Amino acid sequence: MGLKRKQIVMRQKATFEQELKDRLSLLSGKGIKSPQVDKDALVKELKADIKASNRRLRRIAENEKRTEEMAKIKAERAAAPKKDQEGAKTEKPKKAPQEGKAKKPKAPEGAKSQKKAESSGEPKAKPAKKVEVTKEEPAAAAPAKAEK
Repeated sequence: MGLKRKQIVMRQKATFEQELKDRLSLLSGKGIKSPQVDKDALVKELKADIKASNRRLRRIAENEKRTEEMAKIKAERAAAPKKDQEGAKTEKPKKAPQEGKAKKPKAPEGAKSQKKAESSGEPKAKPAKKVEVTKEEPAAAAPAKAEK
């Protein structure tokens, strides 16, 4: 929403304000008083259009402000990396020994082999064993209850 959009909305708002002014003068010429003027459908519509235009202009102003801030930040970042890169080159060798000490423990080898087996597309044997075990347990449990 650049400058063109802002100009369009400003022209629309001016048009709505002029139409509202003309409508109010027409109604006052007929002798209609203020409480009845507020109930007029065209007056309500024009007031709503003016409010909407004000909201649009406010939003355009916010976007312009945000764009300016982002341009400033971008300019600062463009100037700053030159200094950061020089400082970062000297710091890297110092941090290398510390990183070696702070390594995370590796996962057990069994966990890796399970992942490899699953990813290779081979059927899983473990779930089948679980199904067999669950079928056998109720059968084994029934005779144990009968013995007691």
